[in-house]
Amino acid sequence: MPPTEGRAVVAGFDVLDQPIEAKRRTGYLPETPPLYPDMTVRDYLTFCARIKGVPRENRRTRVETVMTRTRVADMADRHCGKLSKAYRQRVGLAQALLQNPDVLILDEPTAGLDPKQIIETRQLIKELGGDHTVILSTHILPEVSQTCHRVVIINKGRVVAVDSPENLTARLRGSETMY
Repeated sequence: MPPTEGRAVVAGFDVLDQPIEAKRRTGYLPETPPLYPDMTVRDYLTFCARIKGVPRENRRTRVETVMTRTRVADMADRHCGKLSKAYRQRVGLAQALLQNPDVLILDEPTAGLDPKQIIETRQLIKELGGDHTVILSTHILPEVSQTCHRVVIINKGRVVAVDSPENLTARLRGSETMY
């Protein structure tokens, strides 16, 4: 949907004027990754790499790289339908990383994970923050404080606060709502 006002730029490309270029530089992990249950992890990621335009000569290496980075290489030959929730999330993240995007958008990346898996996923997100701009969409405050250096709170399409998690927590202490 086009915006009603304002402007969005991804890696220097306006999303309205140059939408294809902006999308090429964006990786997205939805809350529930859309995996094909009958494909193995390697086949799924190879299929996604093809769709995302990863050159044929780089595809195998890129798939192996993202599987290692997201710690799913040990499941490369397992069918996606037989993966745990944590592994499905990691495979979804691997898919988002295939084209080595400038920006990663992660929607509730730890939803439904057990405590150990949450810790592992948070650590992986922190590691990715060194190479990518990570936009984490979540309503879980501990998630934010454990993974983010900077927080932007948006209410009804308007930015209402930008600060570090620590400063926002201090500002919000004793307040129920921010407008």
